[in-house]
Amino acid sequence: MKRRVENLKKSTYDLLVIGGGINGASIAYIAASMGLKTALIDKGDFASGTSSKSSKLVHGGIRYLESFQFKLVREALIERFIHLKEVPHLVRPMPFVIPVYKGDKRPFWIVKLGVFLYDLLSFKYNIRPHRNLTAEEVIHLEPGINREGLKGGVLYYDAQMDDARLCLENVLSAYEVGVDVANYVEVKSFAKHQGRTIGAEVKDLLDPHGASFTIRAEKTICAVGPWTNKLLKLDSENEKEIVRTTKGVHIVYPEEISKNAFLIPSPKDNRVFFVIPWNGNSLIGTTDTDYSSDPDDVRPEKEDIQYLMNEAKRVFPGLKLDHTDTVSFAGLRPLIKSKGHPSKVSREHMIHESKSGVSYVAGGKYTTYRRMAFDCLKRLIRIPNTQRYSLYSGGKIMDDPKQISEKYGVDLEVLSELMSKYGARYKDVLNLTKENSELKERIHPDLPMIKAQIKYSIDVEMAIKEEDIVYRRLSVGYNARLFNQFKEDFNKVIKELL
Repeated sequence: MKRRVENLKKSTYDLLVIGGGINGASIAYIAASMGLKTALIDKGDFASGTSSKSSKLVHGGIRYLESFQFKLVREALIERFIHLKEVPHLVRPMPFVIPVYKGDKRPFWIVKLGVFLYDLLSFKYNIRPHRNLTAEEVIHLEPGINREGLKGGVLYYDAQMDDARLCLENVLSAYEVGVDVANYVEVKSFAKHQGRTIGAEVKDLLDPHGASFTIRAEKTICAVGPWTNKLLKLDSENEKEIVRTTKGVHIVYPEEISKNAFLIPSPKDNRVFFVIPWNGNSLIGTTDTDYSSDPDDVRPEKEDIQYLMNEAKRVFPGLKLDHTDTVSFAGLRPLIKSKGHPSKVSREHMIHESKSGVSYVAGGKYTTYRRMAFDCLKRLIRIPNTQRYSLYSGGKIMDDPKQISEKYGVDLEVLSELMSKYGARYKDVLNLTKENSELKERIHPDLPMIKAQIKYSIDVEMAIKEEDIVYRRLSVGYNARLFNQFKEDFNKVIKELL
């Protein structure tokens, strides 16, 4: 995948998609698959915003049942099924436990009813049936849980994803069907003719001369998440804001607290947070607070981190959580602008068309990104049933790992890492080692990753900067203890190959 900047300068497109997060990537992929000549740009790296700062879940959203958002939950559960079927290397089933304590604001019968409804809405798309648990059964599943006042719990199933790579998979697929793709291209203004938008004036942030140029397009779609209001004002000062940004902070604890994920109600503010096993670590989050500053400046604050630490320690009192061991990250939810507590705001989506003809995608949740893409494109072209649309063009893995290990001369641990990250594209990574056997070498003895993955990130996946590789292509930067051990070796290899 190459940055097609020269094409962007010379061509006229049916569609220009601004924003290389999951929504923009999906819109571009589907549009090109349906025959539209399409361009996709982002001012940063793909998935560098909200799309790599999520709770890493493909789920129906069980908590939305409380606000009677049955349609949203049902749609998300269908999408969950499709993802589990078509991208099994990036989306996998995950068991969840909801512990219930004496004095919780949600009584045990409400929790049981909620999970029952969740399974009912799943219908034939259910992963496994839920199960009610006694206090003893909850303790058996997780001996380290706080036992004081524990009444029992429920066990149900959802799915976990690699959010950054799922977004990248859509970008790669878009490129394969002819989309001209470029990261680090920033919109400076909209190009207009007689009041209608006919493209965008942009700047290639990697061009040392800093010259701007125009991308011409019949139609422009902005899928820029938290930056929506900024682009609206760039479009016209008279456009009203349509997005309410709320901040979600996560911390990564460098040990696996449990093999099961936990959804835990907070008695402090009645919202829920997750403790989820993730790449040998535990992902703890998220917060949900209003954010009105520049989206480029979002970061975790001390009070966000302390809130999550306190809540985690309350349920898992044996945890030795401190700021030196954990890594934290913050993302912004681009919710439809409305009043009320952030966690109560609907996760439905909307498509807004400005007076100049630009379409803006607002709201929604990661799991339903395909639905948002189709709803947006339905305004432009006639498209078929969404469930017939293939997510992933790489195919399923049918190979015998032992034979592949012997053929390429890599150990099974490395091969497992490659298959889980690239799906059937793992052979493309291994084929690089045929040209240069040194690329089979591990980046660090304790890390099941090889140098070929860094080269692949640069040559094929359009990684430009170190952070593109560390946090989005390979996601190795989120383990504080381990990454500090191999950071020097890792960065050395990156500099050699960049």
